[in-house]
Amino acid sequence: MADETFPEPPFDPQPQKQPGFTDRMDPRPDHGEDSYVGSGRLRDLKAIITGGDSGIGRAVALAFAREGADVLVSYLCEDEDAEETRRLVEAAGRRCVLIPGDIGDAAHCRTIVAQAVEAFGRVDILVNNAAHQDSFGDIAEISDEEWERTFRVNIHAMFYLAKAAVPHMPPGSSIINTTSINADTPSPQLLAYATTKGAIQNFTGGLAQLLAEKEIRVNCVAPGPIWTPLIPATMPEEKVKNFGKQVPMQRPGQPKEVAPAFVLLASREASYISGATVAVTGGKPLI
Repeated sequence: MADETFPEPPFDPQPQKQPGFTDRMDPRPDHGEDSYVGSGRLRDLKAIITGGDSGIGRAVALAFAREGADVLVSYLCEDEDAEETRRLVEAAGRRCVLIPGDIGDAAHCRTIVAQAVEAFGRVDILVNNAAHQDSFGDIAEISDEEWERTFRVNIHAMFYLAKAAVPHMPPGSSIINTTSINADTPSPQLLAYATTKGAIQNFTGGLAQLLAEKEIRVNCVAPGPIWTPLIPATMPEEKVKNFGKQVPMQRPGQPKEVAPAFVLLASREASYISGATVAVTGGKPLI
């Protein structure tokens, strides 16, 4: 079987406003729509996925559904992207609940879990994937509000959601957090974002130990440069043009190339994996 060809830089200019939208990207991200084939590894499991409207979150939602799971997709305000995710999940024969709103708000996080329990009866998998980032060339450019928002969305929400979900998670359940290669090799232009990603790794390691007696596993996935709407919406044009060139594979990963790591960690095959960080970085090792 011949190797698949993936898009490589340079990419055309394509500025977007935050939070960014899939259909405005060129090339369009590949979430596995035409390639992911499930094998029942998550049959009848119930999952919450934050940031599931696009990018890595959509690829995970699609993969989970094709593996047999029902999903609740939390997203900020990208209704068109979220509806496409729902279409993909339902085409796989699974249920999909959409909940818009700001996960930086603790009450909204509790609402997400409550609606998942109402819809599904329990939570088997919690994927904390949603994130906020922006690029700055000088610390003076980062407002107090920007710093605080990045922490609220990227790390505080993980605590709120996990705390609310754990009472509804049976033994054998799984929490999967999205960290980043920035946790180990922080980009100076992404100071706030990179700092939260380091916190996520520590949160994951501590929570894995705390929940072991409940038989709930906690792991994180550390993507490198992945081609998602967050990139053109938050990075300077030159960075977008050459995005992914900095790793040994010299290209960005596609969302569908990250999703299998989440499937593994959510599955029963990963019953002895907890407290781990799985790198999906195009060949660049974590420190």
